[in-house]
Amino acid sequence: MGLTRQKKEEIVKDYRKSDTDTGSATVQIALLTERIKDLTEHLNVHKKDFSSQRGLRKMVGQRRRLLKYVKRRDLTTYKELIQKLGIRGV
Repeated sequence: MGLTRQKKEEIVKDYRKSDTDTGSATVQIALLTERIKDLTEHLNVHKKDFSSQRGLRKMVGQRRRLLKYVKRRDLTTYKELIQKLGIRGV
């Protein structure tokens, strides 16, 4: 189904650092995580949708690179982010 405008605005509002922040790494990671969750649900139903599997792998790789960047820049933000998103079984 994808992210609706309201859901995307809500995620941006929760993870932004300032009022004008819409594209920081933390916001991008949160949006990617939501898209990954949606696509994972889709693939549980449509197991042979290989195009979507490729897209999922690309998104997971992008999120991994962004997380690595945040971890390098600010370890406490990284730990808070993975805790809040519920990823990387801490």
